Amino acid sequence: MGIEGRDKVKALEAGALAVSGQLGKTVQRLRKAYNLSLSELSEQSGVAKSIISQIERNETNPTLSTIWRLAQALDVSIERVLQVSEDEPFLEKSSKGDTPILVSDDGKCRLSVIGWIKTVEWLQWYGFAAEPGGALESDAHQRGSVECLSVTEGELQVEVAGTIELARAGETLRYRCDRPHVIRNLSNEPAAAMMVCILKAAVMD
Repeated sequence: MGIEGRDKVKALEAGALAVSGQLGKTVQRLRKAYNLSLSELSEQSGVAKSIISQIERNETNPTLSTIWRLAQALDVSIERVLQVSEDEPFLEKSSKGDTPILVSDDGKCRLSVIGWIKTVEWLQWYGFAAEPGGALESDAHQRGSVECLSVTEGELQVEVAGTIELARAGETLRYRCDRPHVIRNLSNEPAAAMMVCILKAAVMD
């Protein structure tokens, strides 16, 4: 279950606002460090010169795909492009009250959204808890997406396209989530896990 619909739109908009203030300065600094003109960076990245110029002037919030192409052209990681300052230390804390909670349709499963807002479009992670009998049904995510479920308490069953596997505390299930899938707690005890969803299609787009 990824962040979908309105929640995803809000999350992405918040993430864009969070990084837009420094993104332009970072792209411009890296471009000049490689002694590249706007035209040269445009040619190497496949991003229009006008768009790069707008990014550097903080006049637009680029898509992840655009940021990824620029990062590839500048031979740096996306994290470096998004970081606030090359020399500024980074330490961020989110309180319990700031952590969004998603609840399954049956009301017995809860997802704590603990992933970083800046990575929500290609990497999401959650704290998962299921009461006895709880089931979390999810629609297919983007093509090529993979989910990792590491059980920390109890046991959980995962069903993907008719294939079923059970994992107990200390075990991890990895599966394609670009098709409908279900996580169930069929036991009489509560279960918990850490869930990471890698949205490959977002990066490869």
